[in-house]
Amino acid sequence: MMSKKEIELLKSRIEKLYAKDFDLEAWKNYTIVILARIFGPENQKIKQIEKIQYDYGSWSLRDTSGYSSYLDTCKKLSSEILEASISELENFGLPEIKTEEQKEDESLKIILHALEDELKVSQYKELIAIASSDEKNEVRQKVIIEKLKSYGNDVAFQILSKILANSKFRVNNKY
Repeated sequence: MMSKKEIELLKSRIEKLYAKDFDLEAWKNYTIVILARIFGPENQKIKQIEKIQYDYGSWSLRDTSGYSSYLDTCKKLSSEILEASISELENFGLPEIKTEEQKEDESLKIILHALEDELKVSQYKELIAIASSDEKNEVRQKVIIEKLKSYGNDVAFQILSKILANSKFRVNNKY
C-alpha cells in the first residue's frame, strides 16, 4: 500500500534542505527519525543520511566559495536519497517492518524446525520438556548438553548448522 502521508513527509524534508535557516545536523536527526519510522531502524537509507557531513576542516574554511559548494553537495545527496525513498514508496508501497517480538518468533520457529528435522520425535519432546522446565538455566543447560551428547556425535552440529544456514536467520552484527 502506497502511503501519501509518508511521501508528503519526505517531500517536506526535501523542502527543508533549502530553508534559509538550514542546519545540516538538525535536519539529519529529524530525517533519520522519519526514515526509521517509515522503513525501519536498520534501513540503508538511514546509514546513508548519517554519513552525510559537512567537512569543517582544511580548505573549506579558507575558501568562502568552498562552503556553499560543499554544503550544496550535501544537500543534493540528501535530496537524492529522499527522492529514491519516495520512488520506492510510490512503486512498492510501505515496507513490512517486523517488531522485535515478530523477529523473536521467527527465530524460535527456525530453531524448533531445526530440532524437529534432526531429532527423533521422542528426543525433540524430551529437549522441549527440559528447556521448558522450571529449573535454573545452568541446570537446564547441563542436562541439554548431556542429552545432545547421548543422541550422537554430530547431532548438535547438525542442528546448529541448520539454524545458522537458514536464509531467514540473520544475526544482527553490531559487535
